[in-house]
Amino acid sequence: MEITIRKATEKDFFAILSLIKELAVFEKAQEKVTNSVEQMREEKDFFQCYVAENDNKEIVGMAVFFFAYYTWVGKSLYLDDLYVKESYRGKKVSMKLLKKIFEIAKKENCKRIEFQVSSWNSSAIEIYKKYGADIDTESYLCKFDETKIREFEL
Repeated sequence: MEITIRKATEKDFFAILSLIKELAVFEKAQEKVTNSVEQMREEKDFFQCYVAENDNKEIVGMAVFFFAYYTWVGKSLYLDDLYVKESYRGKKVSMKLLKKIFEIAKKENCKRIEFQVSSWNSSAIEIYKKYGADIDTESYLCKFDETKIREFEL
């Protein structure tokens, strides 16, 4: 089985959205996905994606990211989602995608790669620790959804 990692194109958005929905099911949060292919097309300048493709040209994994600026360190890469279909897990597909993310961060002179991992995903946490990730358990993630953004007043 050959896995190819390549930059995603707009033609891949249907498959990517399908993986996003699979990830949401995996995280037991499928009701939170409001994105659409149309929205992805409209907002394509705000994210980048690499996909993992099998011999049959089926997309079996993805790494969605964007560049960010953190005041303490500067230019960074934020990995929003790294996901591989269940039937392809344990076949080093996620490691190939992660390797590509690190290559991009090096090429772009990023000072940090940052991402989140669910506290219950112990297998992923162990892998990230094995490769030297610092796991921050002191910070809380704060979110304001679209409704709260619109309603915000001081």
